[in-house]
Amino acid sequence: VISFSEADYEGVSLPHDDPVVVTLQVALFTMKRILIDSGSSVDILYKHVFDQLRIPADQLRPVKTPLMGFAREMVHPLGSIDLSVVVGMAPRYTQVHMTFLWSIHQAHAMQ
Repeated sequence: VISFSEADYEGVSLPHDDPVVVTLQVALFTMKRILIDSGSSVDILYKHVFDQLRIPADQLRPVKTPLMGFAREMVHPLGSIDLSVVVGMAPRYTQVHMTFLWSIHQAHAMQ
């Protein structure tokens, strides 16, 4: 369960249905500014993130299904990979394995 205190609502106009931005530990790295959008059907990491995580491309599984990008353009994922994700801090945390699609950044997709 992810919960928020009154302090987390400072500056927020209620009610709202905005996406949430969090910090998570993914594959032993702390990732900041992760967008959680309940309207999305996949978990995406862009190529520059994979480069920073130093994940070799040969660890990716092929993906042939295109996605509709944030700017409504077709995006063709370069592959998928399962990574460990830790949410929270001890003693209240959970660790899950998630499948991420590896995609080029949408700005590159429109070139």
